Amino acid sequence: MTGTPLGTASGSPLRVGLVGYGLAGSVFHAPLIAATEGLALDTVVTSNPERQQQARAEFPDVRLAATPDELFDRAAELDLVVIASPNKTHVPLARTALEAGLPVVVDKPVAGTAAEARELAALAEERELLLSVFQNRRWDNDFLTLRKLLNEGELGDVWRFESRFERWRPKPKGGWRESGDPAEIGGLLYDLGSHVVDQALVLFGPAASVYAETDIRRPGAETDDDTFIAITHTNGVRSHLYVSATTAQLGPRFRVLGSTAGYVKYGLDPQEAALRDGLRPGPGWGAEPESLWGRVGSGESPLTGGGRAEPTLPGDYPAYYAAVAKALLEGGPNPVTAREAAAALDVLEAARRSAREKVTVTL
Repeated sequence: MTGTPLGTASGSPLRVGLVGYGLAGSVFHAPLIAATEGLALDTVVTSNPERQQQARAEFPDVRLAATPDELFDRAAELDLVVIASPNKTHVPLARTALEAGLPVVVDKPVAGTAAEARELAALAEERELLLSVFQNRRWDNDFLTLRKLLNEGELGDVWRFESRFERWRPKPKGGWRESGDPAEIGGLLYDLGSHVVDQALVLFGPAASVYAETDIRRPGAETDDDTFIAITHTNGVRSHLYVSATTAQLGPRFRVLGSTAGYVKYGLDPQEAALRDGLRPGPGWGAEPESLWGRVGSGESPLTGGGRAEPTLPGDYPAYYAAVAKALLEGGPNPVTAREAAAALDVLEAARRSAREKVTVTL
């Protein structure tokens, strides 16, 4: 449910409160909110003095709050809350925001379990409020290009979808994302796995069964850092998904094999790197050079010239918040629903069980 469209006085932008100013808040959410017509970054919540200083330097007019309670004490002054704090806080903060009558955007994963995600979805529907999940990689350049190819029937019937989100980080960085405490909802299965599973479900529909292997490879690591997930979709497509911090030689981001052709694409979408470098959406945003385009063809490796170069569509993270603004102001569709996120969490939970019990899990 999108919720009732919000009216604003004299067309003034919706006031956004952002909880968290770490990687997710400072690199992704704050710049994208600020770049979106119809939205205004009103308040940033962080207790870290350095991050407060960073937020004020980047957004001089922003208000600061040290705790979420300070933000919710003036809920009437806000139109949207974005939760970009550590994973374990997503459910309680989203619930508090919805109970305060505020629409909510939550970074992925929205919750630690599918049941919790569905409980939040039910609460949002009961209150007729927007609850959206930030699955930004639905707007990656390679994903948009692959959707175009599939819509045009360029590959025929897809038989296998390979997706890799791999890194080479032989030493753990520490922090909650790499914590072994289950309460932190850390590890790559729920971090990068949230992205690759969501993409597979969007492209090829519901999962019928799940098999997974999870490993802890690095000395001193506490949680999974090398994980493989195999999904058999109800339509027969098989998705093979790899997420890893221990990959010394990176494979293709996508290898998609169909009955008439395949698509192979190397390299990550450039938008995250651009945002980290302080660049902001504008002309030419999300474009990549021709040298990085993927290839479509059959019968020969793309690395030896097989197939034809397929122009990569520009990535478009700004489209997510533009859709959120349209949903709130005009009653447009929710770009990523909590129930869609719950379906991905069904797969992640099945993957965790599969790896633990060494079985294939039927959904």
